[in-house]
Amino acid sequence: MYSIKTSESFDAAHFLSGYQGKCSNLHGHRWKVEVTICCEQLCENEQHRGMCTDFSILKNDLKSLTDVFDHKFMYEKGTLKPATIAALGDEGFEMVPLDFRPTAENLAVYFYNEMKKKGYTVKNVDVYETPNNCASYSEQ
Repeated sequence: MYSIKTSESFDAAHFLSGYQGKCSNLHGHRWKVEVTICCEQLCENEQHRGMCTDFSILKNDLKSLTDVFDHKFMYEKGTLKPATIAALGDEGFEMVPLDFRPTAENLAVYFYNEMKKKGYTVKNVDVYETPNNCASYSEQ
C-alpha cells in the first residue's frame, strides 16, 4: 500500500458552547490540516506514471476545503442568538455555521469525509489546533 500526505493551514476563530473553561470564549487558532491518502497501485498513464496521485491536485483539493474557513468565525448552529449573528453580519464579519461543535476532532472527521467525496481513498486526517495539539481521524 502506498500513501502520500499533504497539508494546508488556515486561520479561524471559534468557541466551544457549553464548555467550562477558556475555550468557551471566542478565540482563534492557526489550524493545520494534514491529509494522508493511499493507493494499492500507482498510476500508469504517462502524466502520472509512478504516482498515487499528483501532489498538486491533492493539495488544490484540500486547499479548496480549507479556504472556506480561512479568516472566518466558525460556530455551531444553534449556539448563538439570531441577533448576535445578525450584528456580526452587519459588521461585515464572515462566519461559517457548522452542524457540529468546532473541535479539532470534529474538523478531522469533516475533512476526512469531504476528501472522500472528492474521490480519494483517505487513510488519515490530522487537524492541529496548535503546533502541539492534534486530533486524528481514520476509519481503520
